[in-house]
Amino acid sequence: MNLSELRQRELVRSRSRYACEYCRLPECLAGGSLTQDHIFPPGQGGADEPGNLCWCCWCCNIRKGTCTEGVDPVSGKTVPLFNPRSEKWDTHFRWSRDGLRIIGRTATGRATVDALRLNDPDRVETREFWVE
Repeated sequence: MNLSELRQRELVRSRSRYACEYCRLPECLAGGSLTQDHIFPPGQGGADEPGNLCWCCWCCNIRKGTCTEGVDPVSGKTVPLFNPRSEKWDTHFRWSRDGLRIIGRTATGRATVDALRLNDPDRVETREFWVE
């Protein structure tokens, strides 16, 4: 990685406050560095620049893959997935009262929760440690 790429990576990382921009996993609890993700994949015309990059955990990165849309489980409609560069997390998501699950507030939020499996049993179990 050259100096420009390192600076870009640190910008993306610090802008996220060192946590996954989808599931909010703090980097300090992830057991290692998170990764950059292309919100719109290069194969679909997405640029390799800060405005198209977000910081995310490996689970979210793998599950999102090249997807930019998902199905809202309530309406059955295809909608855009959450875009951390142009949308606020709190608009689309909230935490359950016990802090273990991410609840979609909007069609985009619900589709993102579903597509990235943000509440799979392993993630919920891990969040029990965060809450403590």
